[in-house]
Amino acid sequence: MTVPKADPEAVDRRSLHERIAADLRDDIMSGELAPGANLPTTARLKERFRASSATVQKALQLLKEERLVVGRAGAAVTVREHRQRTVRPAALMRPGIPGAPYRWLAEAARHGTNARIQLLDVAESHPPADVRAALDLPADGIAVLRGQILLVDDEPAELVESYYPLDIARGTPLAEPRRIRGGTPALLTELGHPPRRSTDRVSARVPTQVQYQALRLTSGMPVLRTLRVVHTDGDRPVEVTVMVKAGHLYELQYEFTGEGLEGT
Repeated sequence: MTVPKADPEAVDRRSLHERIAADLRDDIMSGELAPGANLPTTARLKERFRASSATVQKALQLLKEERLVVGRAGAAVTVREHRQRTVRPAALMRPGIPGAPYRWLAEAARHGTNARIQLLDVAESHPPADVRAALDLPADGIAVLRGQILLVDDEPAELVESYYPLDIARGTPLAEPRRIRGGTPALLTELGHPPRRSTDRVSARVPTQVQYQALRLTSGMPVLRTLRVVHTDGDRPVEVTVMVKAGHLYELQYEFTGEGLEGT
């Protein structure tokens, strides 16, 4: 895309090595540089970006720290195989079969990756303001929090905090410090609150300190934050989840039927 030259704000104020990394990152994400492919040589990159060897190496180091490429000084730099994962939120919402693995694990296995879930915390907690609003809680409201981190091939993939109304969660496995076989959609259905409708609000944000450390981020790249509100019969909210993942490693895929496209 061409930036209008007359726009006085159209100035990229990032350092040159950050701009080089941004362009190469886009080549990787779009598939122009496929998994397993070698990046252009330092000489080619110097020519393309009119940069010094030191600047090019700083750009490549950023991509290495972001786990997008691998290589060492003096050798070819290669795009990693698991560069970007596509997440299909709708596929993870359906209640699982009783006794079956959590759908997120099954979906990861289907793509040939080794996934696991680490439970971080289960407690009665004061949710963030947007979560309280979604659950129709007062300013001093309390909900049951289940905090988890999802790992793929032993790398942190997503930080997940799910909140449940006290009258639904207290005295149930939702409030117990153990994993729920089949996932919470199946348990909510069993408790008489089957998920009927889900709304996602996705935004790109600068990671908090907790998110930066938990996801082992290495640069100023944004995270994707999804606020998911699950409703049951009577349109009552029964689960609100905040999901945070590294923005440069994931994309979200949504599918719509022809009926949903009417009027667009």
